[in-house]
Parts: sequence; C-alpha cells; structure tokens
Amino acid sequence: MEDKETSIYERIGGAEVIDNLVTSFYEKVLADGELNFYFKDVPMEKLRRMQHEFFSAATGGPITYSGRPLGEVHRGMAISKHELQRFTEHLIDTLKEVGVSEEDSFDIICYVNLYADEITNDVSNPD
Repeated sequence: MEDKETSIYERIGGAEVIDNLVTSFYEKVLADGELNFYFKDVPMEKLRRMQHEFFSAATGGPITYSGRPLGEVHRGMAISKHELQRFTEHLIDTLKEVGVSEEDSFDIICYVNLYADEITNDVSNPD
C-alpha cells in the first residue's frame, strides 16, 4: 500500500524523475508514426517545460501548470480517442520504465484522463 501522506511527486523522486519521464515519454511519442505529425512544428523545449509542469501538478508536486487550458491548446487538432489511447500507452510504458509503482501510475493516468474530452475533438463537429 502506498503512503498517502506523501505525494506521488515525492514518492517517485521529484523533479529529476519528472524530467526523465518527460524526456523518455516524448522519445516514444515522436517515434510513433501515428502521433509524431502532431509535433511537426511544435517548439519541443516549450512543450517539455509545459509537460514538466503538467506532470508535476498531476503528481501533487510543488509546481503549478501555467500553460493555456488544454481544450484551447488542442482545439482544431482532431485528436481521436484512439490517438489519445496510444499517447496514454506510451505514458504507461514510460511510467513503468522510470520506476513508478502501478498504483501511482494508475493515479497519474486517471489525472490525465480527466482532460480526455478537452484533448480529443472532432473538427468536423465542433462544440
């Protein structure tokens, strides 16, 4: 049973592990032919910085996400549920690689899934 008195951020090793997570995760995503075109013209250093903030917040760390709302960031990108699933599978693999427990990984994935409707969209059927 995980110690719920400490945050996931503390349990996994803090900023250093979040940095490793983001780096390894985007290596997988950028190598994925179904996903990499979304990042063709994206300033990756900024994206990594925003993802560091996002995953720090997702794990209860001291850093707050300062980026634009996720619905705004992803609007018009036509990201499908299938593509979000592939993205999530890469995240699960990366969490395992960096040594995050199954329970903590589940909690992180649940946090990400809170934003699934903001991330996925169909540009042919806007809200």
